[in-house]
Amino acid sequence: MSSLSLAVRDSATMLRRNLLHARRYPSLTLNLLLTPIMLLLLFVYIFGDTMSAGIGGGDRSDYIAYLVPGLLLMTIGSTTIGTAVSVANDMSEGIIARFRTMAIHRGSVLVGHVVGSVLQSVASVVLVGAVGVAIGFRSTDATALEWLAAFGLLVLFALALTWIAVGMGLISPNAEAASNNAMPLIFLPLISSAFVPVDAMPGWFQPIAEYQPFTPAIETLRGLLLGTEIGDNGWIAVAWCLGLAVLGYFWATARFNSDAK
Repeated sequence: MSSLSLAVRDSATMLRRNLLHARRYPSLTLNLLLTPIMLLLLFVYIFGDTMSAGIGGGDRSDYIAYLVPGLLLMTIGSTTIGTAVSVANDMSEGIIARFRTMAIHRGSVLVGHVVGSVLQSVASVVLVGAVGVAIGFRSTDATALEWLAAFGLLVLFALALTWIAVGMGLISPNAEAASNNAMPLIFLPLISSAFVPVDAMPGWFQPIAEYQPFTPAIETLRGLLLGTEIGDNGWIAVAWCLGLAVLGYFWATARFNSDAK
């Protein structure tokens, strides 16, 4: 077999392993998934009318339309924390060291984690999106092309954060440390435009919310799903995704290879 065929075969094997592991131990994924769902229900049913008035909306449905895109991206951040924990577990339990003694493609171990995490992120986004639709979110003004672009952005964002999470898992001595190291993936959406517009924040705080990866991605997804203007947020979001993906890839692979020495 060619090296490419071996890489594909071994990556598929590692992907199956990670998906089976996630299915047998779903508690971590479910716990992380509950965070965006609980925030969605809390902000809609407790603060919905007040927040809707704050953004110039007429009723709670306007705030649902504003909130759901941000919570979808927050869901990706939550799901990838599980990836960091899974990678740290593999490292601390010695399974990675065992894989290194086997005749498998070296990169397949990381590829299996990354692809498995992206698939779990997409499934989690679908679930949170279904909850959003159930409580009133509608995307009637978006075209088929905008829906396709929105899906592509979600996958690209998941890929970028997953590579960062893999790197965090590789530098962590145990699962608890990995979970703590990956907490910015949940914290950053809280200080973005997910819940309120950046313009409504204090002037000194606006640069913190604006110049980070979640805000342009949220504004782009919001524009695609609601059929509104995106402005410069589209290319900024893609640039953030590509930059984080490349950074995470080289960081993770360098760390993975250095640990083998």
